Amino acid sequence: MTNNGASASIISDYQKIIAEKDAFIQKTILEKDAQIALLKHELSELKRLIYGSKSERFVPSDPRQGILFDFLQQQVAEQSVEQITYTRNKNQQKKQALRLELPAHLPRVEEVIEPENLPEDAKKIGEAVTEVLDYQPANVHVRRIVRPKYIIASNDEQTQIVIADLPTMPIPKGNAGPGILAHILISKFVDHLPFYRQVQMFKRQNLTIAESTLGGWFNASCRLLEPLYDTLKRQILSSAYILGDETPIAVLTKDKPGSTHKGYHWVYQDPINKLVLFDYQPGRGREGPDGLLKDFQGYLQTDGYTAYDNLKNKDKIIQLACMAHARRKFEHARDNDQQRAEKALLMFGKLYDVEREARELNLQPEQIRLLREEKSVPVLKEMESWLREEIIWVLPASAIGKAFAYTLKLWNRLSRYVEDGRLQIDNNLVENSIRPVALGRKNYLFAGSHDAARQAAMLYSLLATCKINNVEPFAWLKHTLQVIPDHPANKLHKLLPGQL
Repeated sequence: MTNNGASASIISDYQKIIAEKDAFIQKTILEKDAQIALLKHELSELKRLIYGSKSERFVPSDPRQGILFDFLQQQVAEQSVEQITYTRNKNQQKKQALRLELPAHLPRVEEVIEPENLPEDAKKIGEAVTEVLDYQPANVHVRRIVRPKYIIASNDEQTQIVIADLPTMPIPKGNAGPGILAHILISKFVDHLPFYRQVQMFKRQNLTIAESTLGGWFNASCRLLEPLYDTLKRQILSSAYILGDETPIAVLTKDKPGSTHKGYHWVYQDPINKLVLFDYQPGRGREGPDGLLKDFQGYLQTDGYTAYDNLKNKDKIIQLACMAHARRKFEHARDNDQQRAEKALLMFGKLYDVEREARELNLQPEQIRLLREEKSVPVLKEMESWLREEIIWVLPASAIGKAFAYTLKLWNRLSRYVEDGRLQIDNNLVENSIRPVALGRKNYLFAGSHDAARQAAMLYSLLATCKINNVEPFAWLKHTLQVIPDHPANKLHKLLPGQL
């Protein structure tokens, strides 16, 4: 019995070792599978970035298509070959290319061409008019202000010299008018042309302006616009609903000679009053939104970045998340788990169909809320239930697992938009406002200092506000630079784009 008991104990210990080894192997396999899935996802994202389409549009596939095409292919194979000949009339007339319709608001420069050797007794019976779109390069000119002086004699034999006051200039004692200043700023922050390229363009018009001169004019213009930027900041922070996002900008600093510092533009947009604010911060930490939003009360919609989670003012802020970011996670996970990803994308599509319907019908906020309550809320309930049931069956480190985890973690914020018709389903509007910064980075590469980055934030704020209000930026900026030196400080809000 003793020997048998010892043998049983040895066998039991051996079985435990085998079981532990099997468990370790299974765990290792699962970890390797998760790592392989993650690497495949990263490779897929790199290929998408380099070669693929940037569109996130999802068109659901019809499972019946395969059957239909297989059936048609079989039918074609079974058909016998038959040669058919027929005769048709060839159309001799060629379709004429459609001419571009020339806008009526463009000025017309008339040019009259009379026939040669026209007899004196010829009578005009009409005319043929041909309009051709043409172009003349921008005309830089010198504005010559002449102020005549007058002497007025009085009865007491005293004389008085009278001369009109010189109009206020954007730069005191400077020789740059509001038009040239506006052109330089628009060229850089709307058309993304660095100062050195603008210098080259001026040279083609036989006008030599040093790049340092353009920099001085830029700084002077920013000093003029700074009070208006502060007014914009107060306006947007007094609203009850803003969207938030951030984007990097390279900055030259003395601390990093030979390299650049990675600063950030924190971007806030009021979609109701159509205002945009860029706030430059040296980093991406919580300090940026914490300082700016310290007195804000209302809805704040972001992409779920953790810097917004523990703001000192969080008790007065109602957080919303971005449905487009959640949808993007599943769209990127299609190569990892096509079935689950496409099922999620179908539900996202239903939610966005409701938003499209509201836009097409031009509904008011309360009507939008009722429409969402009827059509969006059932989809959200179905989606949440499905996500919670399926998350236990996906690998946490996989692309589909991360999509599930991201969406469920932010679910309350994601679904909160149905509470108020004024709220957006996502923060795509603020992402659209950031695009000019991305284009600018490819052209002027970096800001020369932290102060230059703050000045860029100021210009981007005002010009992005122009864009969402459909205000022509050059005309607005030229007018603003012309009148702001004499404008009352308590009425600066009237100079904001869309307020004229």
